[in-house]
Amino acid sequence: MSDVKALEDAVKALPPHDLAEFRRWFAEFDLAAWDEKIEGHLATGKLDELLTEAEEDYDSGERRSI
Repeated sequence: MSDVKALEDAVKALPPHDLAEFRRWFAEFDLAAWDEKIEGHLATGKLDELLTEAEEDYDSGERRSI
């Protein structure tokens, strides 16, 4: 059995209170991983072009509806 499958089975077997605690923990873990990835992209310049484009759009008053 793979590690992922074992984790899936373990999560499915959690009682509701423990599942809620796990979900809270995982949400924080996932957000921290996302923040770390974005910070890494910022540090290496991978987002520079997008940031420049956003700043130019903002400065020109150009807006897009979403």
